[in-house]
Amino acid sequence: MTKTATKSPQLKSLSDYIQERFEEFSRSQKDVARYIVDHLDEAAFLTAEELARRASTSSSTVVRFSQALGFEGYPELQQAAIEEYRTTIAAVGSAAGPLFSFDHSELEGSLSADYSNLEETARKLTTEQVNDSVAALATAQRIVIVGVDQMAFFASYLRHTLSLLDIRAEIVASTGGESLQRLGRIDENTLVITLSAGRAHPLLLRAMKLALHRGARTLAISDATMSEVGEHAEMTLYFSSNSPSFTRSNTALMALVQALAHGLYARDEDLHRDRIKAYKLK
Repeated sequence: MTKTATKSPQLKSLSDYIQERFEEFSRSQKDVARYIVDHLDEAAFLTAEELARRASTSSSTVVRFSQALGFEGYPELQQAAIEEYRTTIAAVGSAAGPLFSFDHSELEGSLSADYSNLEETARKLTTEQVNDSVAALATAQRIVIVGVDQMAFFASYLRHTLSLLDIRAEIVASTGGESLQRLGRIDENTLVITLSAGRAHPLLLRAMKLALHRGARTLAISDATMSEVGEHAEMTLYFSSNSPSFTRSNTALMALVQALAHGLYARDEDLHRDRIKAYKLK
């Protein structure tokens, strides 16, 4: 008798079922789970090997994850993902139609993905999440931004935008002595912000747990709705990073940083107007 998926995946969307079962999975399986939930439009059409590479794990883990959900193997899980994707597309719809034709170039495919990333990010963020984050930035006596590898650039850019508003921030981008000293000075008056894409660097988890231990406020900005760092954070902001290329897209992350800066500026435009005007930014 052929093994089939359990009834639960059939009664609800694959994403909902994965999130419901999330804590049952191993660490590597959680990486697969996060990628499917947050990148469904990509994951639905990837081979097991491609999905494993995107989730930074092995194809055998993808197969075991499929079976843990009650599917016979990955093809059955993929079919469930395709069905959810088609349902989502049909529900959302668009009077304007697709941005480009199906037979598009690499450039058009990349631009189309970024366009979708911005829409997906805007849909998943709530006004309350953004307002709380802006308020935390505006009232923090000290700000520490933690970003490693490619996220170090965005940590630096966030610090730059804050400096334009006369808000000072420190960056932790490595496990070096000076960075660890900055973490060591975290206290209850500090706002700790972490930036992550994919599996969180151990330094981010270390910073978040230290912040919680010392009573600091925390904000996790991540492309995973079930982020390891986000589980420990007081506030979370999500950005979509789907990309047809060899690296994740950071377009939505850049837009999110810009939006936070604009929110801070709008809180007291009279206070910031002359200072910003002097920079001749636009």
